[in-house]
Amino acid sequence: MNELLVDRRDDGVVVLTLNRPDRRNAMTDGMTEQWRQAITGLRRDRDVRCVVVTGAGSAFCSGGDLSWLAERGVESVPDLRDRMLGFYRTWLAIADLEVPTIAAVNGAAVGAGLCFALSCDLVYAADEARLAVPFTSLGLHPGMAATYLLPRVAGVGVAREMLLTGRTMRGAEAASAGLVTRAFPRESLMAEVLKIASRTAANAPIATRLTKVALAGGGHADLDAALRWESPAQPVTMTSADMLEGLAAQRERRVPRFGNS
Repeated sequence: MNELLVDRRDDGVVVLTLNRPDRRNAMTDGMTEQWRQAITGLRRDRDVRCVVVTGAGSAFCSGGDLSWLAERGVESVPDLRDRMLGFYRTWLAIADLEVPTIAAVNGAAVGAGLCFALSCDLVYAADEARLAVPFTSLGLHPGMAATYLLPRVAGVGVAREMLLTGRTMRGAEAASAGLVTRAFPRESLMAEVLKIASRTAANAPIATRLTKVALAGGGHADLDAALRWESPAQPVTMTSADMLEGLAAQRERRVPRFGNS
């Protein structure tokens, strides 16, 4: 079974769909390996302008498939540490792509599934999607960078409540709390996300990639750090063919046609 569907659109948007609806798109070993291969390919593909990830069926992702723990018995801590670190890094590699990434959370995003979504640049959720990180209620310490991603995205207060109490948020509330970018009715979620992705993909590639770098980790530490980054980064774009095309398109009142710079 193909556990990850890859749809390459003509506008430079690539849609990745987690495809185990029978298991609520749990991150199985097979899906993890297909994900690793897909991200490796996208990293080398200069035609990609934006990546969207979503889930097949009614869920986005129910988190890591830990059934192997019960099947294989208790392994040593060093062995488990190596296994989990590789698992985390494989899925969170989406954050290292140079192009903008968008999570379309169409349904439940639980545990590692929610953390994975939060590693994307933009996160849009269905109004009624359930978002939760119930690690401690399962007897587990949080994983998949939960203790970094939740505080960074939504603040320490929201992170504490969700991680310590296991409280579930719906998509609309999560948008109000700043956990996700915006919420939409489920029936229109993908259409809205694809419109946003298409607009993003149409922007100048060099400027977009440099802007993503500038915003990594929540932005610069202070004003001076921002100015020290922008003072060389903006001139890089000033000397690009993209800028000349952008100015020409504005002057001619047409849509710019940026190359794969």
